[in-house]
Amino acid sequence: MHISYKGDYALKAMLELAIHYSHGVVTIAELSKRLDIPIKFLEQVLLDLKHSGFLESRRGTQGGYRLAKHPAKITLGEIITLVEGPIEPIACARQDAAYKGCKDIYKCVFRNIWLRIAKANSEIIDTVTFEDLARSFLGYSEDVILNYSI
Repeated sequence: MHISYKGDYALKAMLELAIHYSHGVVTIAELSKRLDIPIKFLEQVLLDLKHSGFLESRRGTQGGYRLAKHPAKITLGEIITLVEGPIEPIACARQDAAYKGCKDIYKCVFRNIWLRIAKANSEIIDTVTFEDLARSFLGYSEDVILNYSI
C-alpha cells in the first residue's frame, strides 16, 4: 500500500475535523494553516471527501467543513480506499471473483502471500476509526468519551 500526498492530506484533514467535531465547522484557511497544506490542493481534497459523503460544508463568512457523521463511524480504510484505491498489493489479491488477469492464479505461490498482506492491512485500517485517532492524538485513554455525541 502506498499513500500519496493527496491521501496524506485527506487523512490529516479528516483527523483535524474529527478532533474538532464538537466545535462546528472549520474553515479551509484554518485547516490549511494548521496542517501546512496548500489551500488549492486542500480544496480539491475536501471536495472529494464531501462528494463521497464524508464531509458537510457550510457557505458564507461562518462557513467551513465538518465531518458528515460521527468520527467513530468513519474508518481509516474508507478514506485510504477512497483516495488511493484498493489496498491490496496486487490485483489478484482482491476478493473479487471476477478477476481474470492471470491464468495461473490458483497455482501461484505468491498469491497466498499477497492475500495475507491484504488481510493484515485490512484488519488494521478497516478497524481504526477517526475517533480512535482523535483520542490517540489528544492523549485520551480508551475509556474516556470525547465531548461529542453519536
